[in-house]
Amino acid sequence: MTLTAGTMLAQYHICSPLGAGGMGEVYRARDTSLKRDVAIKVLPASYSLDPDRLRRFQLEAEAAATLNHPNILSIFHIGQQDSSPYIVTELLEGETLRARLRRGRWCRVLLRSSRFHPQRRPFNL
Repeated sequence: MTLTAGTMLAQYHICSPLGAGGMGEVYRARDTSLKRDVAIKVLPASYSLDPDRLRRFQLEAEAAATLNHPNILSIFHIGQQDSSPYIVTELLEGETLRARLRRGRWCRVLLRSSRFHPQRRPFNL
């Protein structure tokens, strides 16, 4: 599901796209109930038909929701609209992890380690 500015997704008013990747599209949105800006990651509709992708999307939300640390984003909500699941998280502003890692030599060391993610890319750490 591709969203456009002004679209409502539950109580979230979509403001603008932030990016896209292998597991979905991310948007800046406004939570109209709590009056705060959030990020919404939406699994594309085509992926919603794939049980493995649905499972990984759910596991991603569950894993992040179990963690409580200042350097890990908070999960606020998980839902589904028009057969497309979505995850609502806090909105983190600033430089992307990919850009930050590219500036440092240690990036290569982290990416060779299998401890982070089976698909070892900076944005999956």
